[in-house]
Amino acid sequence: MDFVTSDDHQGLKKAIETQLQGTTWQRCQTHFMRKIVDATPKALQDEIHSKVRGILTSADLSTARFLLKQTLDEYGVKAPHAMEVLENGFDDATAVLGLPKRYRTKLRTTNSIERLNQEIRRRERVIRIFPNRESSLRLIGAFLLEYD
Repeated sequence: MDFVTSDDHQGLKKAIETQLQGTTWQRCQTHFMRKIVDATPKALQDEIHSKVRGILTSADLSTARFLLKQTLDEYGVKAPHAMEVLENGFDDATAVLGLPKRYRTKLRTTNSIERLNQEIRRRERVIRIFPNRESSLRLIGAFLLEYD
């Protein structure tokens, strides 16, 4: 099974859909959670954060759907915009629940690739100016070999 995790960027989603046909797309749960919390009234942010965290870390999709329905019923009137964001993005953010448990933690967010990019940038800033393209590729390649 091919699996891609990314932010909810329309260009990325379209590229994945056209170039990686048949691939399962997972919306980054960290970015999804931020979007929900941003749409939530300040007084309810902690409560809704815990409820959504419970949904996203459910053991299976049926449990997640049950918790989603409970959360939508409980906060539909108090935080309608946040509940709309949650309901609209639920399927994209829970695609990872179709995978075995041992893969879920690493594939539910884009944190690992963001961390990798930070490490590459940290090394690149030390050199600042590369004499040519090949030298930059050697540095990045050497780091990636060591990282793997």
